[in-house]
Amino acid sequence: MLAGGFAISFRKGSQRHRAAGTLFVICMLLVSIAGAWLASRKSEADNVLWGIFTFYLISTAWATTRHGDGKIWKIDWVTPAAAIAIAALWFFWGIGVASGRISAGQGSSAGGYFFFGGLAVMCAAGDVRMLLRGGISGRPRLTRHLWRMCFGWFIATISFFLGQQQVFPSWLRGSIVLVVISFLPLLFMIFWLVRVRFVNTYQKRWV
Repeated sequence: MLAGGFAISFRKGSQRHRAAGTLFVICMLLVSIAGAWLASRKSEADNVLWGIFTFYLISTAWATTRHGDGKIWKIDWVTPAAAIAIAALWFFWGIGVASGRISAGQGSSAGGYFFFGGLAVMCAAGDVRMLLRGGISGRPRLTRHLWRMCFGWFIATISFFLGQQQVFPSWLRGSIVLVVISFLPLLFMIFWLVRVRFVNTYQKRWV
């Protein structure tokens, strides 16, 4: 979480940004794998899928910057299928919860399953579009990198500050402070997406 904060704060494209971003990617990939494995040991299917989806988001965001403009890797042909499989599970759980056939996981709901299932479908559509174009460059490339990194960061903050409140002092649990900190990555994401979309000088400096 700290590495994500540093990466979003440093000037984009700078050496410090790349170093913090690399550390963030390594940490997030390791934590997502560990989280999915631990969740499987505790039979928490929800958290297994969360770990897999987080790994998908961060790895594809990282690959976007490593590709270079207008280039793709062979592994990119696998990512749409992975996103669709994740979406299918979330939709299946959402329909099951809505119909009363299955119970929701801890802190989950039918609406949450449908929302994140739709998000995974959107990810798959972005992957397919990139493949059909033979790679992406310019503003779409930056946008893909930014929102996937920030959303992966958001999963980390909300999992810790709201999902693990027992590690905080009793007076802080359930406070608005933890809610605000949890949603900061989304605010940063919106800020940078707007900046990339409408500020041409920023895009030139990035390049």
